Amino acid sequence: MIESLLEWREGSLRGRDDSIVLAATAEAGYALVTYDLRTIPPLLRVWAAKGLSHHGVVFIDERTCRPQDFSAVADALIRIWDDMRTFEWRDRVAFASRALGAN
Repeated sequence: MIESLLEWREGSLRGRDDSIVLAATAEAGYALVTYDLRTIPPLLRVWAAKGLSHHGVVFIDERTCRPQDFSAVADALIRIWDDMRTFEWRDRVAFASRALGAN
C-alpha cells in the first residue's frame, strides 16, 4: 500500500520532525518513501549510531522522477518491489531509478 503523508493518520504527521515521521513509519511497519536527500540521510546515521531501527527508506531524486509525475514514481516503486520484495526491509535503504529509455 502506498499512502501519502498528507493523508496517512489524517495528516497528523505533516510538518512534523523527521525523526517523528520515521518512528511512526517504523512502528506501522511501513517503508518511508521520500525526496528528502538533505535531512533524512543524516537522521539515518544518527539512528544507526543509537541502535534504532526503521522499516526501510526509499529515496527518490527529483531529477529521476518529478514529484508530479505519479506514473514515473509508481513505476520506480514497482521496480523496487519487483527487485527487492523478498529482502528484509528493516534498516534497508534503496534508491529509486527511472526505467531505461524513460524520459
